[in-house]
Amino acid sequence: MGRIDEVFKILTQLEKEKQEGISAADIASILGMDRSNVSRYLNILYKNRRVEKINGRPVLYKSIKGYTSSVCDEEDPYIGFNNSLDKLVGARQSLAIPIQKAKAAILYPPKGLHTLLLGETGVGKSMFAKLMYQFAIESKVVVENAPFIRFNCADYADNPNLLTAQIFGVKKGAYTGADRDRDGLLKKADKGFIFLDEIHRLPPQGQEMLFTYIDNGFFRPLGDAENLIRVDVRIIAATTEDPKSHLLKTFTRRIPMIITLPPIRDRSLSERYSLIETFIREESHRLGMSIYINKNSIISYLLYDCPNNIGQLKSDIQLACAKAFLRYKSEQDDYLIINQGDLPNHVRKGILNINQYRKEIDELLNSTYDVLKFDQHERLPLSLKEDENISGDFYTAIEERLESLKEAGMDEQAINEIMNIDIESHFRKYIGHIYRRFDRRGISNVVNEDILQVAEEILLLAQKHLGKEFDEKIYFGLSFHLERSIERIRRGEKIYNPKLNFIRINYEEEFLFAVKIAKLLDNKFNIETPVDEIGYLAMFFTTDSNNKFIEKKPKVGVIVAMHGRSTASSMVEVANSLIGVEHAVALDMPLSMNPKIMYELTKNKVLEVHEGKGVIMMVDMGSLTNFGDMIWEETGIEVRTIEKVSTPMVIEVLRKVILGYELDEVVNSFVGKVSIKDEVSKPMRDENVIITACFTGDGASKKLESIIRANLDGKNLEIVPINIIDEERLEKRIDRLANKYNVMAIVATVDIDIDYIPFVAAMDILQGDGIERLKKIIEQENIYSKIGESLQEHITNLDGKEVTRDIKYLIRSIEKGLGIEVVSDAKIGIVLHIAFLIDNLLNGVVPRKFDNLEVYSNLYAKEMGIVKRSILFVEKKYGISVEEDELAYILKLFLLNQKGV
Repeated sequence: MGRIDEVFKILTQLEKEKQEGISAADIASILGMDRSNVSRYLNILYKNRRVEKINGRPVLYKSIKGYTSSVCDEEDPYIGFNNSLDKLVGARQSLAIPIQKAKAAILYPPKGLHTLLLGETGVGKSMFAKLMYQFAIESKVVVENAPFIRFNCADYADNPNLLTAQIFGVKKGAYTGADRDRDGLLKKADKGFIFLDEIHRLPPQGQEMLFTYIDNGFFRPLGDAENLIRVDVRIIAATTEDPKSHLLKTFTRRIPMIITLPPIRDRSLSERYSLIETFIREESHRLGMSIYINKNSIISYLLYDCPNNIGQLKSDIQLACAKAFLRYKSEQDDYLIINQGDLPNHVRKGILNINQYRKEIDELLNSTYDVLKFDQHERLPLSLKEDENISGDFYTAIEERLESLKEAGMDEQAINEIMNIDIESHFRKYIGHIYRRFDRRGISNVVNEDILQVAEEILLLAQKHLGKEFDEKIYFGLSFHLERSIERIRRGEKIYNPKLNFIRINYEEEFLFAVKIAKLLDNKFNIETPVDEIGYLAMFFTTDSNNKFIEKKPKVGVIVAMHGRSTASSMVEVANSLIGVEHAVALDMPLSMNPKIMYELTKNKVLEVHEGKGVIMMVDMGSLTNFGDMIWEETGIEVRTIEKVSTPMVIEVLRKVILGYELDEVVNSFVGKVSIKDEVSKPMRDENVIITACFTGDGASKKLESIIRANLDGKNLEIVPINIIDEERLEKRIDRLANKYNVMAIVATVDIDIDYIPFVAAMDILQGDGIERLKKIIEQENIYSKIGESLQEHITNLDGKEVTRDIKYLIRSIEKGLGIEVVSDAKIGIVLHIAFLIDNLLNGVVPRKFDNLEVYSNLYAKEMGIVKRSILFVEKKYGISVEEDELAYILKLFLLNQKGV
């Protein structure tokens, strides 16, 4: 029995004792469930007309006569529907007409109507056909064990005779290979259904035989001119094609019922959410454990382009679950959670559509947390709205918030710190929400008159003792709060205030006044107000008539700046939402935006958010990494930069800032947490960079920059000047830049010997030869870029662009070591050879043997050593071991294709 049925069952049992109606709290106390969850289940039952609601304080529920707790199947997520077709997601929305037609086709006298299902790949035609069959059984149109035969015509499309024989049977000798008489599927489906998928693959001869059966009720096996076979079969056919173009008119005229199933793009977001929920719960059932997923991942699944419809959606969800499960097992986590990194790349792009659908998303996921939980035991749609009388209270919201943070795996200290921040924000929203929903006349319908009088008395006393004016917002909020808190105290429910000590210290006057009010309440209502509740009462009195808290202390500013149209906005939205503030600000930098414009926008934003405590810039890559230092120098505002930022990092920075951490404390807490690639690794940015270097970082370096820009105008590249005299070794600094950018060349006033990056002397730039060399380097980079894009479609374990860049560095390193230069055309072949080698090794493919390896290795011992040393970083990065045979092949490619050979 499902949890909803349990709730309904307890309700009907309690009705025998309490005729006036049952509250959510009554049921929760018996089942040991959270009252807010019981309330949600009751709302589902109400929406599906299984119970009626009696408005009041509290809201009461009564079962509707005629329903019993066994009405709904345990696995049925759509309570109140009692047949297979009505259980489909969208049964009362996009599938309402298709289901109506399907029922008519099944029930139409005397023997129903043959049906043709139309729709794109993956819309669920096979499932719809099977549910039509199940509906026929439930309606007693066919017997319970009636056959349901499914056949995909595409499986035999290359052999028309065999395809026709599969359906109708065949007489021995009808065609080559027909060595015996065989019954067809149509005969096996007698008294039941046959589902012919991809019916457009059935040849004209087969279609004619089929409509002959439809007309007459009998058919002849292929090649049999004598025997007639009579069967009673209902036909459901399906196709992804236009029936007018791919089926005979004489055939389609005999299929009276045509049903079109909509693609997922034409279905509502609420329907897609139900599908997502169903598929995640299926995986949870398969794994036997709860699955958590962050809210942004749900949004991505709701909004991504899903051309192959429901089938693809299910596959994409299974892939994410598999990745999350692998991480859960390998890292021995305490829970299994799906985050953005687990989603296929094309799914992650869905969140980029958030601005277009923000209103619908907010309506659908309005009451959800940042981390959602799914398991195999409950089937509760997340999009339920609360009862208009506000079935959840302030405490419930805090408890649910606390539970969601625990379920997200946060430790107790982090939870308390976040709750400390969140509770003020929630408090303000709570008061404002109450004020918008009720006026003085309306509030008397839901709050006891005694409590309204006490609330008014309390605020008059507060005005006298604290010298503050309190408007109706506070009156309404306090009235509702007292209604709920007194009820909880009487029921003996625990009240928890994680901010109690903070309130006691920082709002001492208001806290002492709340202590007096608690005594008043104790005497009036015969209760004992706990100290945690006194803390909540004090918060009402810290609020002035404009619903503002006492003047806040200045804090460190937080700016998140990212490439892309909404990357920064998405991160900031999640962080601000989780912490419960609006402190962090976002700056999105579309790839087409000029960096100079972005710099000015960023500088102005720094000036705007600066409160005297400095500003933290959190960035991803490219020119953004330099903005902080430049703004610091220009404005005098201390700006510190954190790179390679993720959403959890933004949340952590924001949490510390709101708690009052100083600038250095926040930044230093991240030292060592941001990974730095070892030696030569993939450039983390897509920007092409030329490094100019001299002894000061100015002077010649700036001159070189201006010459290069003048001659390479229009090329997609950045120029980064550095000074040579520094506390860090120059090579180490260049390695670090190579981790950030695609470094194409180094131009310097002194010879800089870096194996994997071409060097161009400053003198050559001044004389003009160097510019020509840079142009050739850029042309070569374009070739590498195209190779990387092409490889994306041909390798399974690697990112094409990333591995191409790594191999480019490898080629340069080997060229430098061997003292040769490989012809440009041959480099394409070398990149492809090594990329497929890495991919094959990751797939466990055994490398080929090199003929006469021992002789070749002895002959080229020095050269083999150079290749082996150069390829070490590739082996380390990709976790592979390149054997001597493949090293010999690689060396041979270099030696055979060097210039001058």
